[in-house]
Amino acid sequence: MERAVIHLNIADFAVAVETNRSPSLRGRPLIIAPQGSPRAVVYDMSDQAYQEGIRKGMPLTLANRLNRNIPILAPGFNRYEQAMKGLLKESFAFTPLVEYGSSDGHLFLDVTSSGRLFGPSADVAFRLKKTFKSAFNLDPIWSVATSKLVAKVATRLVKPLGEYIVAPGDEEAFLAPLPLHLIPGLTTADLNRLREFNLFSVSEARRLTLEQLKIPFLQKAPLIYDWIRGMDPSPVRAFSETASTLSADHEFSDDTNHAGILRKTLYLMIEQICKRLREKNLHSSGTKLILSYSDGLQSASTAKLSPSTSNDTALFKKCALLLDKAWTRRVRIRHMRLICEKLCPPMVQADLFSPETKETKQAALIRAMDRIRNRFGHAAVQTGLTLTGDTTSS
Repeated sequence: MERAVIHLNIADFAVAVETNRSPSLRGRPLIIAPQGSPRAVVYDMSDQAYQEGIRKGMPLTLANRLNRNIPILAPGFNRYEQAMKGLLKESFAFTPLVEYGSSDGHLFLDVTSSGRLFGPSADVAFRLKKTFKSAFNLDPIWSVATSKLVAKVATRLVKPLGEYIVAPGDEEAFLAPLPLHLIPGLTTADLNRLREFNLFSVSEARRLTLEQLKIPFLQKAPLIYDWIRGMDPSPVRAFSETASTLSADHEFSDDTNHAGILRKTLYLMIEQICKRLREKNLHSSGTKLILSYSDGLQSASTAKLSPSTSNDTALFKKCALLLDKAWTRRVRIRHMRLICEKLCPPMVQADLFSPETKETKQAALIRAMDRIRNRFGHAAVQTGLTLTGDTTSS
């Protein structure tokens, strides 16, 4: 059975979400970018702004010089993630094999085994498009192909609106006349190296044998050889956030680089997540911290937790190190996200004659705090760290 992969792409996703909140901005040039930072960059822009020369990652000062009259909205990362969760929920109705970005408007669905229930893959894509439009007022581009790579190229061709079906066996012919910059995975450095050999289209690059590609690209040569022929065996990675992760977000009303405020915010987020872990009788075995700066850039850091834990104090010790590792810039921070992943049940068996340790005392204290908060509210008892600084969120 040939694979059937659907790619849904909501063009200019952040702009689409923001214009749903402010319909008067629809159809006009619009820039999504942090304001108040001299080094801010463009996070997203409408198609009308793109026609005026605005590009993602462009310094906001340069965008202002191109057109000072374009409205600028600050990005709302929480809104984009919530919108993606709604799209994901609708997609799961057709297949459990859904891969998506947290806030970029892209979804891949493997519907190879869904045909008997829902019909041809093109019908599934069309039904999802109608659902996204009616339920969320978001109008995606869609494509169907036998791999993620070919499906993504197809949606790039029909952006900002349209659909494309690449029939099985047509992958090489479909890609042949296209410029190389449309192939996912090829970096700017890769494209520059190919241009040095006067290779600009896929058909031109195919003239090189695998051995010839190894000269400039070394270990990456086999991948490039396959990509330009439409061969991409990578699976659509099923992901269920509710089952495998817990997360907490905080968006600062005033961007900050005050260490005390950041540590307090981190601890409050850890309290929120750990309480949910204990309610579900789960531990976390891994954690990830993502910082979003005033200029729109992000940095992240991950760590394994051994042993796994749902203890506020133990998790904070690990995450405080993550904050130091991820916080590599002097730019102020606008948004912080903490993700606890690889959730698992706690160890049931304990040592029969183990003495009372610092960890067991901490666990008993946290359980007592949970009981007090459940009865009198979260503010009834707090740690000293959370009584300092200010973390007012917008």
